Amino acid sequence: MRHEDVWRALDTLAAENGLSVSALARRAGLDATSFNPSKRRTAEGRARWPSTESLAKVLDATGASLEAFSTLVQGARALPNTARSGSRRIPLIGFAQAGGEGYFDDGGYPVGGGWDEVSLPEIADPHAYALEISGDSMEPVYRDGDMVIVSPAAPIRRGDRVVVRVASGEVMAKLLARRSARRIELRSLNPAHPDYSFPLEEVAAMHRIVWASQ
Repeated sequence: MRHEDVWRALDTLAAENGLSVSALARRAGLDATSFNPSKRRTAEGRARWPSTESLAKVLDATGASLEAFSTLVQGARALPNTARSGSRRIPLIGFAQAGGEGYFDDGGYPVGGGWDEVSLPEIADPHAYALEISGDSMEPVYRDGDMVIVSPAAPIRRGDRVVVRVASGEVMAKLLARRSARRIELRSLNPAHPDYSFPLEEVAAMHRIVWASQ
């Protein structure tokens, strides 16, 4: 593990939970400045690592597993150097467009020339993409014009907000209520809209929402 990758993984874990690094530290019962960039090196420039106790408290506070955090560290290592400084640009389309043909490959990753780009804080997953919400079907969680970042590499647990693309091409943002060996059950974010249940073979891709622009 490299010093910068461990800290970047912590930054990403905070973003996935809709938190700043200061808010993440407070949720974990730590001093709010524990993860500040100024605390990541000593006055002499030596690398300062987060303690195992701090990491354990963060994982407990966010419900993330050690395996999931390790995946974030490995994802940070996989980023090219050009993506390591400041923000990065990721593909962006509207939610209404996402159900059309030619925007995703068979693996569920964004492809084609119809995507715009948006510059946002770095997310470790090199395949991350952004969707712009349209309409009121996802209120009150997401409103018209909100933007969400979706990470194909992020681990998914019951209760996570996910973007699901089904075999018919329809794309929807839902809450994962249950996943079995044969089916997934999805709960609508807007109680005025129906819940869904799909056999796994009808699910082309399911990716976790890790950040929203609200």
